[in-house]
Amino acid sequence: MAAATWRYRGDLEAERPAALVRFANGRLRSPESLRFTVYRSRDTAHPRKRHRRILVSETERLCYVGHNFGSGVMRCNSLCRYFVGVLDKDSGQMEVYNAEMFNMQPLLSDNLIPDDTKDYQKKSYREKVDLCIEAFGTSKQKRALSSRHMNAVGNDIVSTAVTKAAANIIDAKGVTALMQDVAQDDVQTISAFLPPCHEDADRPEHVYKFEDILSPTEYEALRVPAAALASATAEDIAKKAEERSHCSFVLEELKFLPADEKSRDHKTRCLWFLDTLIKFSHLKVIKKKHPMGPECPHIISRKLMKNFTSLTYNNGSVQNLVSASMKAKITAYVILLALHINNFQTDLTVLQNDMKLQESRILDIAKALRLKISKAKGGLGLENDQNHKLGTLSLPLPMQKAPAGQRKRKKIN
Repeated sequence: MAAATWRYRGDLEAERPAALVRFANGRLRSPESLRFTVYRSRDTAHPRKRHRRILVSETERLCYVGHNFGSGVMRCNSLCRYFVGVLDKDSGQMEVYNAEMFNMQPLLSDNLIPDDTKDYQKKSYREKVDLCIEAFGTSKQKRALSSRHMNAVGNDIVSTAVTKAAANIIDAKGVTALMQDVAQDDVQTISAFLPPCHEDADRPEHVYKFEDILSPTEYEALRVPAAALASATAEDIAKKAEERSHCSFVLEELKFLPADEKSRDHKTRCLWFLDTLIKFSHLKVIKKKHPMGPECPHIISRKLMKNFTSLTYNNGSVQNLVSASMKAKITAYVILLALHINNFQTDLTVLQNDMKLQESRILDIAKALRLKISKAKGGLGLENDQNHKLGTLSLPLPMQKAPAGQRKRKKIN
């Protein structure tokens, strides 16, 4: 960086310090040809503002400006003092003067002090205030102004780019094709959280294999907690219903446990895991290492945390969150478990109430699972005149359809 020493000119007092200048953008080829103009604050009564100076210089290509206040001031002026010595070659004596360092930045805007004020008069009040902030504002005000200008430019660029891209896509594909893509994307979003679907299966139980829902190791871990359900009497079930310790689907299925010990054990394991999934879906932020309690096997707790939560960052820490997408995934697994329990036909309305979902949401997930939807009267825990939706998994699988809400928007367009 080039440095040169200049004395203040004009009506400044002789004891004022000299100005050491440094050009931020590189070395000047002929610094001795430059001339500088200094401006000082008129507020001489203010203890801080009376020392403010603006140094201006102009070359053939650029105009430079430096100041000793604001965000661009050099910190070295407050950390140390500078002196300039002027040597008289005839007498051999040197005079020492206080000096101050100025960092000269290239000014890329219009004239610093325009001679014609017509353009200034045409500016809005907001623009005039911005000019005042640029010249005399505090560091905080200047940072806020710079941030606002950058955001305005960024928003304009993004808005223009998005508008242009949308216009190009609409011209290329058309509105009808775009609506079909949106509907398909919604189905694919739900499908991303489903277990593997074997479309070429020859039996309904092989479309969604039980091993894809519960691994053999996980299934074995359910033996102990499910034993309490397998041995439940009618009085125990009535007490559980009164305490609402289990969801209504599980309480109703406990009334019809098979007499065969092996089948009874299998069903209660499935019911215990289904009930745990539904309870887990009601949580939001998982703060405990074992959110389902000590009776839940460790391998099941790990499965819930790993497969049915999303990681989020809050206040510098990592948290597990049951997001909307994860709740959709839990719903899919609950429906599939209910299908395996009930010979591949289940009451979706009961599961909807247990999971506190809207009917359209659980129907969208059921359709993504390729279930056939039908209506039935009456049901578990509901009024007899309330329509129930039944979901049936049968072969051949129906084609995937767009959710009802998407089809309605397509008709409007």
